[in-house]
Amino acid sequence: MVISMIQLIIELPDIGSIKEKRRIVNSLREKLRVRFKISVAEVDLQDSLRFSQIGGAVVSNSKQYGEQVMMKVLNFVENEVPGRIQDVQIRSEIY
Repeated sequence: MVISMIQLIIELPDIGSIKEKRRIVNSLREKLRVRFKISVAEVDLQDSLRFSQIGGAVVSNSKQYGEQVMMKVLNFVENEVPGRIQDVQIRSEIY
């Protein structure tokens, strides 16, 4: 069993309220869940107005497949989020 994970820190500079930020983050989480069939959550920085930390994971039987999915997730986020990606980590663990 292979668990592939992605962690993104996204800067949202033009957000005016936590409510607006949560609307954007929740929309992104739902799109990622539906489109890529991954588990996804805002894992930190919930109270920050300018930043969001998103984590996602997929379970598969191949490290290569899992990391390909995470690269597609990264490309999707780069094109869909009205902000800048500040940090990305992709890794897989074999169990």
